[in-house]
Amino acid sequence: MKSIYIVFPAREQVRVEEEDVTPPARGEILCGAECSLISSGTESFCWRGVFEEGTNWAAWVKYPFRPGYSMAASVIAVGNEVEGWREGERVVARVPHQQYFKCSPNQLVRIPQGISDEEATWATLATTAQLGVRRAQLQLGERAGVVGMGPLGQLVVQYLAAAGCPQIIAIDKNAPRVSMARAHGATTGIGSDVTAARAGIELVTQGKLLDVVFDVTGNPEVLAPATELLRPMGRLVLLGDTPTPSEQRLGPNVVSHSLAILGIHSLARAIQGSEFSQWGARDMVNLFFEYVLQKKMRVADLITQRVSPRAAAEVYEMVRRERAAMGVVLDWSLLTTES
Repeated sequence: MKSIYIVFPAREQVRVEEEDVTPPARGEILCGAECSLISSGTESFCWRGVFEEGTNWAAWVKYPFRPGYSMAASVIAVGNEVEGWREGERVVARVPHQQYFKCSPNQLVRIPQGISDEEATWATLATTAQLGVRRAQLQLGERAGVVGMGPLGQLVVQYLAAAGCPQIIAIDKNAPRVSMARAHGATTGIGSDVTAARAGIELVTQGKLLDVVFDVTGNPEVLAPATELLRPMGRLVLLGDTPTPSEQRLGPNVVSHSLAILGIHSLARAIQGSEFSQWGARDMVNLFFEYVLQKKMRVADLITQRVSPRAAAEVYEMVRRERAAMGVVLDWSLLTTES
């Protein structure tokens, strides 16, 4: 069987390649992609290849590099000694953008009835956003701000709304992104950079400022001004991992205002030994599905483009150029009609 996949052979290069896929071995499941979601921030950093030595990025991104980790697929074949799985079941998996793939059963989570494949592609980002909200350890009545209204920021806003946060302030220079956040639970939208946002936050909080701020940008210039949005003893959650940390500054009042800066990253390392370690990856994915089914979260209307994987080179250029792009879905079923 031939399988199409996307690869970055070098910095700022994208190719669509083909490889052979063999039947599943003992203990494996063979899956066929239905659709996969581009994680626009992370994959853009991987594509650009601008990151400092010693960072998570430098250790992870080795060219040729296969991007992607947000896949909805169907089970095609089940290997020997795999029990409890059957052909045709719909699943999500944290695998790169590829037409066919094999993995073990513990790498798959079933998609429940009532969740579309496109909605399911958000599961990986949803677990990351969920980790960020858990890291903040929100208390009743606390006010929160989210800087950066890309896909991950939109999900943070929705989790905060589902958690009953009474004031959720969405901050982004892109007005359509702020409007989208307002439509999904943000109580206030500020269409400016983070430095200029302080005046608006002082107004809506009557000078109290925010208890928690989430920096979801990965932009090293955001950290310092984001701390200025917090009340004394407030918390800043870094949910965006900058590829150039040497360019980050703490700002003037982190110590004098007794602020806490909380990092959160990949699932396996983030939950090990933490106060929410009972929430594994499967639990968080299933909670996300439950929230979508209960209409506490909406992701279908965050999708702005549906494209063929064969157009990958143009897609990554578009994602970098157009900040209006939000949920960009690769539709693998189009390969059949194109062949």
